Amino acid sequence: MLEPHLEVTFEELKHLVSERAISGETMVLNMGPQHPSTHGVLRLLLELDGERIVRCNPDIGFLHTGIEKNMESKRYDQALVMTDRMDYLNTVGNNLCFTLAVEKLIDIDVPERAQVIRVILVELQRIASHLIFLASHALDLAAASVFLYCFREREIILDIFEMCSGARMMTSYIRPGGLWRDVPDEFEDAVRNFVKIFPKRIQQYEDLLSNNPLYIDRTRGIGEISREDAIRWGLTGPALRAAGEPFDLRRAVPYTGYERYDFDIPLGSKGDTYDRYIVRIEEMRQSLRIIQQAVDSIPAGPWRSNNRKFVPPPRSELGHSMEALIHHFKLWTEGFSAPKGAVYVPVESARGEIGCYLVGDGGPKPYRVHFQTPSLSNLQVLPVLAEGCLVADLVAIISSLDPILGDVDR
Repeated sequence: MLEPHLEVTFEELKHLVSERAISGETMVLNMGPQHPSTHGVLRLLLELDGERIVRCNPDIGFLHTGIEKNMESKRYDQALVMTDRMDYLNTVGNNLCFTLAVEKLIDIDVPERAQVIRVILVELQRIASHLIFLASHALDLAAASVFLYCFREREIILDIFEMCSGARMMTSYIRPGGLWRDVPDEFEDAVRNFVKIFPKRIQQYEDLLSNNPLYIDRTRGIGEISREDAIRWGLTGPALRAAGEPFDLRRAVPYTGYERYDFDIPLGSKGDTYDRYIVRIEEMRQSLRIIQQAVDSIPAGPWRSNNRKFVPPPRSELGHSMEALIHHFKLWTEGFSAPKGAVYVPVESARGEIGCYLVGDGGPKPYRVHFQTPSLSNLQVLPVLAEGCLVADLVAIISSLDPILGDVDR
């Protein structure tokens, strides 16, 4: 029996299904919200003609956390930690998006060393996210070995995050003005080692899937969308580039020094499930190119701004400087006040464009925080991709969009 919040009145049902369903010619099936293949707490109302999907209506909101409103009740430095909890597979990227918005609002400088390290960590996060996509996508299609291999490499990346921040996932490492602390001495060697071994690991994934006839049958021509429709529906990230549109915010609107790095934008041609897989495989290779360039150019120098109005003093000063101690105490108890104004900063996450709209009112807490998230933008196209496909195809289509429901509901 459905829970009360899942019940639908007859009048509401008429807007969700066709006349054929109301007359009994087709069947209405509830998939989720606790179905393992929906990649989170997502409910799908399916209208089926046999096993063929006539309509697919996503029902979201079961994971609403109120993160945006909670951030508005916190100081800017406190609100940062909540960004990790939205898209929990893009935590460093979420930190960067919010931090860039705060930095734009308060107009603070960021040292070059911090900029380069940010790029390295964000690209490592992109690879780690794509590995989770590939692992879960393959497992949904019964390719269990790929799941184990992807988690093997992801562990290396999480070890690097833990080395820098002390946390494996919820790092809160990128802070306004720079970084929480400088990277340890072993950071560069760890990153270089990953860059060295990972190309062969990507090839292993491709050897298992890219020319596998069973995988091709499950993904080729499944969930197709044209370039024009992808733009019209507001797709972003790999889902948009798989349809042939070469839009990447790192190239279109460079931030954090991305204009200095040489990389390509992988594209698909059919916009189907297979193309969305191939684009992410190639994006991991391009992220490796960016990381290699960045790790070769890490400059010496400060890793955090010296603007004492917004950034705490070095801990080394607290033992002999009363001014530094007072400033440290006031900053962590009262926070800093941001000027009145509104800013919007978009960045390219593993799923597409994530943008932070931030409004300051002159106090230490943001007046308004809102995120434009890629999972919400990409999930809305699911009814178009699923129409006419089989129920078994729906599993592949959902995983190819790579939605994170914490990114949708907020």
